[in-house]
Formats: sequence, C-alpha cells, structure tokens
Amino acid sequence: MASTNYKELLDAGVHFGHLTRKWDPKMAPYIFMEKNGIHIIDLNKTVASLDEAAAAIRQIAKSGRKILFVATKKQAQDIVAEEAKRLKMPYVTDRWLGGMLTNFATVRKSLKKMSTIDKMVKDNTAYAAMAKRERLMLSREREKLSRVLGGIADLSRLPAALFVVDVKREHIAIKEAQKLNLPVFAIVDTNSNPELVDFPIPANDDASKSIALIVSVMGKAIEEGLSERKVDKEDTERKRSEDEGIAEKVAADSGE
Repeated sequence: MASTNYKELLDAGVHFGHLTRKWDPKMAPYIFMEKNGIHIIDLNKTVASLDEAAAAIRQIAKSGRKILFVATKKQAQDIVAEEAKRLKMPYVTDRWLGGMLTNFATVRKSLKKMSTIDKMVKDNTAYAAMAKRERLMLSREREKLSRVLGGIADLSRLPAALFVVDVKREHIAIKEAQKLNLPVFAIVDTNSNPELVDFPIPANDDASKSIALIVSVMGKAIEEGLSERKVDKEDTERKRSEDEGIAEKVAADSGE
C-alpha cells in the first residue's frame, strides 16, 4: 500500500506550518509544538491521516470513477498537473471557474465547443476558408478554453471525489463538492480548517517538496486502485470464458 516514512516527511519539510498568529484553532489536534513563532505539525498525525486518505482514494480509483485534482497555487500547479496526466485523471491548475461542478452541464457545453474548434482546425476546409481575423479570434478562444478547461477535457461526468492542495485557496471548489456530496481529500496547513474536508492531511501546503511528496503518495494509491481494477476485470473475463467453455462442452456431450 502507498505510504511514506518520517525521514521523507522531515526532508520534505512537511512539518513546517504557518506563523502561530495565522493559525486556525481547529488545527490544534494536528499541531505538535511551536518553535520560533511557527507551528510544527505532528507527523504522527500526518502519517495516520495519509494512510487513511490513501486507502479511501484507492477504493474510489478501483471503482473506475475519476478523481479531480485541484491546485491553482503556483508552486503546486506543475506537480499536480504532471501527476494527474500520468494517472489519466482530470485536473484544474489555472483557475477554478465558479460552477465547474454545480453547473457541470454548462461546462460540458464549453468542452464541446473546444472539441468542435479542434475538429474544425483538423479538418482544415472550413478553417482555411475563414478570414485571417476570424481564425485569430478562434485561435484565441481555443487557447483560453484550453488554459481553463484543458485538464478536464475528457471528463464526461462529475468526478467521484476531489483532491485539493490548499483548503483556503480552493474554498469555492470545496463548497461545490460539499453541495454535491463529493468527498474531498486535501492537504491542510495550520492556517486552515480541517473540518471543511472529509480527508484532511495535515502538512505544509506551501513548500513544493512537501506538496510533491503528498501528491506522490496519493498518486501511488490511485495507481494501486487502478491496477486492482484491471486485475479484477481480467479475472472476471477469464471466469466468464471458462464458464462458456464448460457450457459448450456440456452441450456438446449431451448432443452425442
């Protein structure tokens, strides 16, 4: 099962929280101590929370549903986009459009529009017949749509869960998930409220090394779930094939 150890967590600076004056009191159970005016996160709690979150997200991946990665802060964008692409999961790293989940039907129209532009450009006939100004406007619109919606281009229905970096920054996405009863997994720093999400992972959400480590563990858990799903499907197919073979033999024997 996907996991990490204390040395990796320490090396990545996962334990460094925010200045004590910026803390959220609801993070008290996850704080180990205060040092030089900074809260230090209890890594025992991080390991336990990470194990629980990894086990739950693995089961969601095993079910075949999608997990939407959300991280619009600069130091997390590339890390999250790369891992989501590797896992073939949807992601949002540019900005969160209000209603991306609660008004998904409208978002799907925008995705369809992006797909239509792509087909038009690929076909080239209609595209080539356009005036230069029209082509430029179409190109700019495609670029804008791609920047905001490119990470969810293959999302045909609502995701089963969200994985978020920075609870405070992505509060709109979390509120939308709550309205739709979608579970939220999140890296929660000492300045955030862990009660806003279903699976809080107490950790530094500012340092790129910390973000990369947590994202990596969750990514491995998703990968395990996908592998288990593949094995289960292969087992089902093999059993069905065996059953069909037995049925055919019985039919052949009875016909003799």
